[in-house]
Amino acid sequence: MASQRLRLLCEERRRETLQLLEEQKRVTVEGLAERFQVSAVTIRADLEHLASEGLLVRSHGGAIPPLGPQVEYPLQVKKTLHRAEKIRIGRAAAQLIQPRQTVILDSGTTSAETARAIKQTNPGALTVITHALNIAQELLDAPNVSVIVIGGVLRHVSGSFVGPQAERMMSELHADHFFLAVDGLDPEAGPSTPDVLEAQLNAVMMRMAKEVTVITDATKLGRRSLSMIGDIRSIHRVITDNRVSEEMVCQLRKAGIEVMIV
Repeated sequence: MASQRLRLLCEERRRETLQLLEEQKRVTVEGLAERFQVSAVTIRADLEHLASEGLLVRSHGGAIPPLGPQVEYPLQVKKTLHRAEKIRIGRAAAQLIQPRQTVILDSGTTSAETARAIKQTNPGALTVITHALNIAQELLDAPNVSVIVIGGVLRHVSGSFVGPQAERMMSELHADHFFLAVDGLDPEAGPSTPDVLEAQLNAVMMRMAKEVTVITDATKLGRRSLSMIGDIRSIHRVITDNRVSEEMVCQLRKAGIEVMIV
């Protein structure tokens, strides 16, 4: 009877957590622990369980509602999601870059961690092409990095420039590497993102780079977002975190893609 009562209390707490999340659009571990008079460890376990069922998305210190593949989180929200994994991915991506190379960095928070890692490794005479304001800002005080910013129409949700002007400017440049941050990567369909204009610019970037590396946490693998970017065969490698399934790794390698797990 005692175990059954505890199970009911747990289910009620999780149900109320979801109701609060729907009302407030964000919950914190601290706030939930105070509300339910339980430990932070218990609340974290609740949130992890609900996240595993796709009912919420864990963020730093709490949780936010899940969004469909056709919708984007604002950049400030993305910064709080899977941050430890993104830092590891960014560092691994930076290690692939050699001095005097030209690289394209996509918009997004995983790309920002790559830019931060590039600055820390202090490569010699590197050129970075980007269409993202946060990447340009991150590299502002990197003396050995020349930054080319692609201009165009500003997407406020991602802080990136897109559109015909951006595509035309990008088509006149070449790069050794393109580090592509996706919202979805399906082993059959390829990489995808919610915005059509972002996808079109990313497709040009893929064409203008010798190597294409997808940098993404494992939650994006197996997903399809609204707009397809390019052919899966155009991707040379994927850098992701250690939560990726063995089945997904096998599917990517079967498609001829190198998989780096960090």
